[in-house]
Amino acid sequence: MMDSDTDLKPMMIEQIVPSSMQIDPAKARFPCCIVWTPLPVISWLLPFVGHVGIGREDGVIVDFAGPNFVSVDNFTFGSVARYIQIPKEKSITKHPSATFRTEEEYRLVESGRNQYTWDDALKKTTQEYQQQTYSILTCNCHSFVANHLNRLESQASGWNVVNVAALILLKGQWVNTPAMVQSYLSFFVAFFMGVTFGGATFLTFLAFLVFILFGWYLCGTYYFKNIIQL
Repeated sequence: MMDSDTDLKPMMIEQIVPSSMQIDPAKARFPCCIVWTPLPVISWLLPFVGHVGIGREDGVIVDFAGPNFVSVDNFTFGSVARYIQIPKEKSITKHPSATFRTEEEYRLVESGRNQYTWDDALKKTTQEYQQQTYSILTCNCHSFVANHLNRLESQASGWNVVNVAALILLKGQWVNTPAMVQSYLSFFVAFFMGVTFGGATFLTFLAFLVFILFGWYLCGTYYFKNIIQL
């Protein structure tokens, strides 16, 4: 059974952002941001599904793009449509009872030097995911982002693919109105065409797809925790 306090805690991120961390969509610079863009075909049917990445402190976007490959300054599926900026000062000390990913993290805690900066954590996550096999169902771009955030959080198991997706869906800001329109236009066209030519069969298929997708990630995250890589 999920603990509601634990599940909601990672969502509580203060939106106090230093004035020096300027976002520049024209140059694809999103310092200390979680960024999102729609996926071809999949987002046409499920507009809340997309590809995510992380902006370094200098704004360059890093994302888990494929097997053993982390892309730098070339967001894999196009321009950023939504983002949420997280204060660079979010780097905090790990709680003594936290689960440490490596012996190095344990030594840092023991020595009292147990803080990661934003870029330090991202570097460690990048190195780890350069050795990971990509799978949309078990080890994907959301896993990459969750791994990074867990290195900054006091509880190493606080972030997962579900609450990362919820964070960008519920609190993400649109880059501009055209980005929002482009993200949803394909869905509305596909939905209209599906209902027109497929009727109840299309709606049944869409509902089944949503049920399977949600069921997989919820069960894989909260009940069978070794299925989805973090």
